[in-house]
Amino acid sequence: MPCLSSLKSFLCQGLSVKNCKIYASSVYNFPCMQNRSIYTLGTDLRSAEDFIEILLACEIRAVIDVRSFPVSRMSHFSKGPLSELLTSNGIAYHFFGKELGGFRKGGYAAYITTREFSNGVGIIEAVAEEEVSVIICSEKLPWKCHRKWISRELQHRGWSVEHIIDKGKVWKPK
Repeated sequence: MPCLSSLKSFLCQGLSVKNCKIYASSVYNFPCMQNRSIYTLGTDLRSAEDFIEILLACEIRAVIDVRSFPVSRMSHFSKGPLSELLTSNGIAYHFFGKELGGFRKGGYAAYITTREFSNGVGIIEAVAEEEVSVIICSEKLPWKCHRKWISRELQHRGWSVEHIIDKGKVWKPK
């Protein structure tokens, strides 16, 4: 992406990534720095049809799975079948459970202070800068899930995060 290679020249001038992005978006009006938004969604007990309908309604082009264990009582949400379902609907599937999955030793609040967490969020940013993306996990409500920690970090990095609760119901934290 040309915009990202242009940002590297700013980084070489000693600016932090955050200040570089702020500077680039305000002074040079780089399109990739504007309207940086991402969704989150809990798979919950949704049917495959409802899940795909929600994704298509939000024009999602990439699903980022952050479950530590990508299996489900709803077989269509297990990693293999989910990947096939998404691919057949023109949606990319990315699994980052190793980098960002829940159930961390010492708790997720401790994990967010690590380099591994920061790098994992950076991987999400790379995907979301290229395609309209949604972060998924099992829990329906984001405030009951580790997606809240990932979302907060993305917001700190300048992303607008919208949590899809259900069809036509989206929550955008302030």
